[in-house]
Amino acid sequence: MLTVRNLVKRFGGLQALKGIDLDVPERSILGVIGMNGSGKTTMLNCINGIYRADGGSIRLDDMELVGRKVHEISALGIRRTFQVPRVFRHLTLLENMDVAQATDRVDAAEREDLAAYWLDKVGLMRLRHNYAEELSGGQQKLVELARVMVARPRLILLDEPFAGVNPELAAMLLEIIGEIPGRHDCSVVLVSHDLTSIYQLSHQIIVMNEGAILTQGNAAAIQSDPAVIEAYLGA
Repeated sequence: MLTVRNLVKRFGGLQALKGIDLDVPERSILGVIGMNGSGKTTMLNCINGIYRADGGSIRLDDMELVGRKVHEISALGIRRTFQVPRVFRHLTLLENMDVAQATDRVDAAEREDLAAYWLDKVGLMRLRHNYAEELSGGQQKLVELARVMVARPRLILLDEPFAGVNPELAAMLLEIIGEIPGRHDCSVVLVSHDLTSIYQLSHQIIVMNEGAILTQGNAAAIQSDPAVIEAYLGA
């Protein structure tokens, strides 16, 4: 579904991405790991249009995404969460859900039902009339995920969803993310330092190092790869 070839991004004299190749099939989870500064978030920013790639191709089916604006890419079905959640702080949770569905050509009752479904799914239906700023950081991450999903995406980009989240909420996130490909016909690119969650959730994993892909494979292959062990632990 998503195909990235020879993706390059530079910031002045720094080459942050050095020819990234990856594939995300339908209804799959691609895990992305790597040390800080390896280019993980930069890659997500290029995919969803926050950064314009300096070279290479990003294709959703047969549509080229490089050069498209963020809202155009979003309208094609690629949605995004952030390491520090970006909720609409002065809107209620229900209003946050409404914003994500503003361009949907479905009736109000269906939008309300979908908002209620996802707020209940993340355990926040009882707080639906609360302002988002009243929630903890972990709860705001749940709101952000629910807001992404009410838009009926084809692909979601999750940047460190487990960071700063207490174990109870992290377990809920783990369960919900694991269900997304099968139950909601949506693929996931999951960037995380939580290796246990990456290994548990991902169908395939890529390991990034200094702007390039060091290796890729399933969890068993990644865990036993000498290059990965050296990159994380040192020779």
